[in-house]
Amino acid sequence: MATGKATERLREGSRPPRFSRTRRGSAAALGALVLLLAGCASMPSEGEVRRVDPPSRSDTDSQARVFGVSPRKDAQPGQIVRGFLEATTSDEPEFATAREYLTGRAARGWDPFARTTVLDVAPTVLASGRSSTGEEGGTVLEVTGPTVALVDSEHAHQPSDGTYRETFHLVRVGGEWRIDRLPDGLVVAEADFERNYESVNTYHYADLGPGAGAVTRGEDVLVADPVYVRERIDPLTEAVEALLDGPTGWLAPVVGSAFPEGTRLADGTRLSPNDSGTLTVPLVVRDGKGRERPLRVGSAQCDRMAAQVLHTVDGQVSARTSRVRLTRAGGGAELCSLTPDEAEAYAPGRLGGDGGQYFVDDRDRLAVVLGDGDRTAPVGGPFGTGRVRMGAVSVSRDEKRGAGVSLDGRSLFVAPLTADTGFGDPVVISGAQRERDGLTAPSWDGLGDLWVADRDPDRSRLLWLRGGQEEAREVEVAGLGRGRIEALRVSSDGVRMALLVSEGDRTTLRLGRIEREETDGGDPKATVEGLRPIAPRMEEVLDASWAGDSRLVVVGRESKGVQQLRYTATDGSSAGPSTLPGLNGVTGVAASENGEKPLLADTGEGIARLERAEWELVTDKGSMPVYPG
Repeated sequence: MATGKATERLREGSRPPRFSRTRRGSAAALGALVLLLAGCASMPSEGEVRRVDPPSRSDTDSQARVFGVSPRKDAQPGQIVRGFLEATTSDEPEFATAREYLTGRAARGWDPFARTTVLDVAPTVLASGRSSTGEEGGTVLEVTGPTVALVDSEHAHQPSDGTYRETFHLVRVGGEWRIDRLPDGLVVAEADFERNYESVNTYHYADLGPGAGAVTRGEDVLVADPVYVRERIDPLTEAVEALLDGPTGWLAPVVGSAFPEGTRLADGTRLSPNDSGTLTVPLVVRDGKGRERPLRVGSAQCDRMAAQVLHTVDGQVSARTSRVRLTRAGGGAELCSLTPDEAEAYAPGRLGGDGGQYFVDDRDRLAVVLGDGDRTAPVGGPFGTGRVRMGAVSVSRDEKRGAGVSLDGRSLFVAPLTADTGFGDPVVISGAQRERDGLTAPSWDGLGDLWVADRDPDRSRLLWLRGGQEEAREVEVAGLGRGRIEALRVSSDGVRMALLVSEGDRTTLRLGRIEREETDGGDPKATVEGLRPIAPRMEEVLDASWAGDSRLVVVGRESKGVQQLRYTATDGSSAGPSTLPGLNGVTGVAASENGEKPLLADTGEGIARLERAEWELVTDKGSMPVYPG
C-alpha cells in the first residue's frame, strides 16, 4: 500500500535517485523476463581454415582461434589498410600477419601494445584528402570511427565518447602497396575487443592512512584493480606481469604492492599450474638500467607477495590453483609458498561483513530478514522501536550498529542494533527544507567509518564520521563542479566511493578514490579524487550497489531506452552478466560484495530477491533493502 509520504513525494516533482534509499512511490507490477541462455559450440581440431567476416566475429566461439590473412597481390591502398586492421584482431601473439602489411622499417618500429582504441563499430577507411609528403607514389588514408573506450599500456580501461581519427601513409615496395607510417597501438571494433580480451582483477594493498589501525591487519586489505589481457594469448602470464607492473594510474594513489620495485618474471616464463595445481613463479629484480640482482625478501613480505599473485590468478585457470610458489629465477631457491586457505587472511572483501539482509518495514522501522528469508522481524535497539520514523538506513559491516536518516531527511542518527537505549542527539543535521534536499542514505566502510552527503541547496557537502561517532568532517570532492551528490556507496576496503551525481536533468554514476592523510596538526583528513564515469551509456541512473571486488549492479536506462538492471565494472566496462532478468518498477537495488548473496530489489509490490535466475517476493510490507555497508 502506498503511504502518505510516498504520495506526497510524487506531487513534489521528479523522483530523486533511489541510490539514496528514499521511499518508493506508486505501485508497479512485479514480473520477470525469461533468461536467454546462449548455447555452446566446440572447436574441431581438424578442418579447413576459413575467413571470418568482421560482423560475425563476436559470435565466434570463445575457443575458436582467429588468424590474419596475408596481403593479396596487387591490393590497393584501401584494401591494404582494411586488411591490416582485420589482421590486428587475430589471435597471433606478436601480430606477425598484420606486420606483413607494413614496410620493413614500420614493422620493426610499430608498437601494437602502446594502447587499444575501442570503436562502437568497425573502423572506417577514407581517402584523407591530404597530399603525400613527397615520397614517390605515396598516398595517405584516414581511419576513423566513434570511440567507446581506451585501454592504455597499463591494460587499464576507461570509457571514451570521442572520435578516433588517424592517418596511415602508404608507399610501394617492390610494386606492392605497404603502410610505412601509422600510429602505435590498435584500433578495433567493440565486438572484436570483447572476443579477444578479458577483464581480470589484479590485487594491491589498500593505503588506509590514519585509518589502518582501526581494523585488525588493516595493512593487509586487498583492493581489486581490473585490467584487460588477451584472452587466448597466455592470459595467466599477462595478468601476473600486469600485477608486477604495479597498480594502474587511477588506483595507485590509494594502494601499494608488496613486491620490491623492479620485480619481474624471469625471461621466457610462461606460467601454468602443474598437475597438482601448484603455480611456480620465478622472479628477478631489475634496476632502471636492466641490470639484475637477487630478490631478497623476508618471509612475512613474501607471503604478502604470494597472496597478491594467488588472488590475481584465482579464477583465471580452469583448475583452481592449490598453491603459489615464489622462487628466484633460473631454478633458484623457493622464497615462499602459499595455499588458498593460508591466503584467506588477505582475502579481498574480508571487511565486507557476513551479509545480513535488512530493510525498512511498513512502520518505518529497520527490520531484518530471518533464516531462509521466509520470516522478517524488527531489529533490536532503537531502530526497531519506530519511535523515530526512518526515511533511509544503513547497517555497519560488523552488523553491530545502524545509521538512519529521519523521514524528513534532516537528522542522522547512529545507535547500536541490540542495546535497549534511545537515539540521543542527531550526529548530523541538515538545513534543507525538503526531504529530497536533505541527507542521503549513509554508508559504512569496512573501517567502521560512516559517510553521508547533505543535498541542502544552500550548503551541499560530503561528510565523514570516523568510527561512526566522531564529529562530522567535510570532505572535498575534486572535480565535482556544479554537480550535486544525490547518493553514495563506499566499498568495504574504504578507498573507493560510488556516487550518484546530478547535473541538470541527468544523474550519472561516478567512482572516486578516497585519499586519507594527516594534517600538519595531526588531524585526519580525507578527500575524494579522480571522479570518473562508470556507467557512461546510462542516461539516468536510479540506484547502484557494490556487487563484488570490482563491480556494481546498476538500475537505470540508456538514452531513449527502457529501464534495466545490469552490472558495470569499476573501470566503466561491462561486467558479466551484462544484463539481469527483467523486473518491473524497480526503484532500488542492493547487493553483497561477496557475490554469493542474492540480489535484492525494491519494487512497487515490495522487496524481491533474485534466486536461481528468477525473482521472488520477499515481503510486501517493506522497502529500501540493504546489505551491511
